[in-house]
Amino acid sequence: MTGYWLRRIVRCDPVRDHQEIYRISIGFEFPWDYQRALEFALFRTYCVPSISRLLAATGEFEKRPQKRYDDTALLMAELAENGYDSPRGREALSTINRMHGRYRISNDDMLYVLSTFVHDPIDWIDEFGWRPLHENERQAAYFYFREVGKRMGIKDIPGDYDSFRKFKDAYEEANFGYSEDNNRIGRYTLDLFCAWYPKPLRPAVAMGAKSLLDDRMLAAFGFRPSPAWVGRAARAGLHARSAVVRLLPPRRKSKLLNSKVRSYPGYPKGYSPSDLGAPEPPADIDPALLRRRSR
Repeated sequence: MTGYWLRRIVRCDPVRDHQEIYRISIGFEFPWDYQRALEFALFRTYCVPSISRLLAATGEFEKRPQKRYDDTALLMAELAENGYDSPRGREALSTINRMHGRYRISNDDMLYVLSTFVHDPIDWIDEFGWRPLHENERQAAYFYFREVGKRMGIKDIPGDYDSFRKFKDAYEEANFGYSEDNNRIGRYTLDLFCAWYPKPLRPAVAMGAKSLLDDRMLAAFGFRPSPAWVGRAARAGLHARSAVVRLLPPRRKSKLLNSKVRSYPGYPKGYSPSDLGAPEPPADIDPALLRRRSR
């Protein structure tokens, strides 16, 4: 096992040094895994009718799904790479809060999305990662997003990692359920995933993506399950990838903010976090979804 970055993680304190640990984990040790896991984490939040209803009403996932995906990924990367209290980190948080502040979003919905950012990548890496996560990485993810959540104005964040997991599980039990908006946003997102691949491969990509969704998610989206053999093949491929990555030397350059971004070529050169984000709500949106009703 390559241990260069892991030795640094072990020497860190997960409370005091959570930003450093999280930056190493997401940028150097598991960049591909975190990217895939956060994609599925966001996908998971669309199983909640109150969340998908708002997303459907804005029309952004129908008209500009790639930009919405890139905005979210880049804003999260800005926070992780630069720190949430750095100038660019504060600017990213201001952009996030400005977008969320336009709408009536319940604290529990915001808290749930935050919980997926902590736990879904950990679940993914536990199953598909090239090495086991150290406990410092698990705890650092919680402390990192607790601080991000506070700066987003999210209240009642559970007091520890395990309590946050219990909240997430209970929320899903109580709130996952089928709706037409879930199905619509789910299809737009699945189409986006497929669009990253050549057209002949897209049916296979769709089946592979659906094979990684659990039964509760499939029911909430109204998706037909993929054949069992597709799930076995997809998981075997992910495990094979991890076996290859395990043999590679440690990464010396962070992948955060150093990957190709379809909506913003050359990012971050020439861009700032305030350039990101969705436009103002459409004029015909249901006023009940807005934080301040139109006069």
